Amino acid sequence: MFAVMGVTGKVGGELARTLLAAKKSVRAVVRDASKGEAWAKQGCEIAVADIEDVAALTAAFEGAEGVFVMVPPNFDPQADFPEARKIAASVKAALEASRPGKVVYLSTIGAQAEQTNLLSQHTLIERELRELQMPITFFRPGWFMENSVHNVASARDSGVIYSFLAPADKGTPFIATADIGRVGAELLLETWSGHRVVELTGPRLVSPNDLAAGFAKILGRPVAVEITPREQWESTGRSMGMKNPIPWMRMLDGFNEGWICFERPAEARKGKVELETVLKALVESAG
Repeated sequence: MFAVMGVTGKVGGELARTLLAAKKSVRAVVRDASKGEAWAKQGCEIAVADIEDVAALTAAFEGAEGVFVMVPPNFDPQADFPEARKIAASVKAALEASRPGKVVYLSTIGAQAEQTNLLSQHTLIERELRELQMPITFFRPGWFMENSVHNVASARDSGVIYSFLAPADKGTPFIATADIGRVGAELLLETWSGHRVVELTGPRLVSPNDLAAGFAKILGRPVAVEITPREQWESTGRSMGMKNPIPWMRMLDGFNEGWICFERPAEARKGKVELETVLKALVESAG
C-alpha cells in the first residue's frame, strides 16, 4: 500500500492514477474528507490528515510500503520561513513514528542552492528529512509547464506574454505535471537504500521565446515576449497579494543568474510531455 499526499492536485492525482493503473493499493491522504470521495470510488483508502497534525499524519503513513510527501505551496512566506520549518518538523515526526518502507519527497530544482529564495522552503525540509534513517528520494523537478497558465489571457487577447525569466532566448528546465506524477509513481515502485536525489526535466529546455512561439502556433496569431524589468518585480508581487515578495524575487534571480539549477552529479530523468501539449490544454481550458 502506498500513501499519497496531494491527490486533489495535478501531480498527486496523476501519481495516484498511475499507481492504481499498476494495480497497487493507494491510501489517499486528504485534508478534507469530502475531497476524498471521488478517490474512494476509484478504490482508494482515505486518510484525513492536516500536514501539521503529527498524530493524523502518522496514522495516514502507518503500514505503508511507500509514502509520497508533497507539501502545499506557499508563494508568500514569512521571513525565515516559519511555515516550512513547522511542516518539516511535523512530516519528520510522522515518518519517524510510522516508519514506512520508503519515501519520495517532492522537492524542487535548486533545493541545493545556498542563496536564500522562495525555494529555500524545500531546502529546509530536505535538511530535516535527511536526518531520518530510511530510504528517501528527494525528487526535484524543474519549472512547471502549467505555470504558463498566467500567460494565456495576454497571449490570446493582446498577442504578448510577460516574462520574469530573462533573457528571452535563455532556456530553463520545464516539466509537465503529468510527467512529475508519472515519474513519482515509478520512483515509489523502485527499490533503493539510503538517500538519493532524482532530478526531472522535460524533453528540452524552454525559453520565453519558445513559450511565445508555442502560444502563437496554438492561437494562430503572432505572440511577442515582453520582459518585466526587475525594478517592477516588487510592485508586481505586491499587486498579486504578496506581503513579502523578496523570496519570490530572489527565486527569479536564481533562475536568471543560473544559481538555481540542477545539482550534478545526481540521477537525471527526462519527461515525455511536450510544451505544446500543455499549452494547448491551458488555452482550451481557458475557453
